[in-house]
Amino acid sequence: MPDTSTSPARVRVRRIYEPPEPDDGLRVLVDRLWPRGLSKADAHVDAWPKDLTPSTGLRRWYHGPEGEYEEFRRRYELELAEPAAAEALADLRSRAAEGPVTLLTAAKDLSAGHATVLTEILKAP
Repeated sequence: MPDTSTSPARVRVRRIYEPPEPDDGLRVLVDRLWPRGLSKADAHVDAWPKDLTPSTGLRRWYHGPEGEYEEFRRRYELELAEPAAAEALADLRSRAAEGPVTLLTAAKDLSAGHATVLTEILKAP
């Protein structure tokens, strides 16, 4: 078992529409909805923890006219602190300590979304 106290989590974000790569490790879909036009066989998803995904209400707010990233991030972090999400996050953090994890999303902008927030949380000491 690796020493997780000093080993940084190896987590990255990729679009689910990109073909799998050998160094992806555990492939985790972090979207609440299944990506359009992609079969489950083609996605090569190992886990789909829906408790880690933003709520429908939060997602709609963020993509609406008033949505703003820093406020989205704050609200999403509050959702991740709820018991079911916190348990799923702890499980994913543990799995990331054991080997590489690739968070998969259908989002086009990988720099300002929930997958980025999750990555930063998982990489935090």
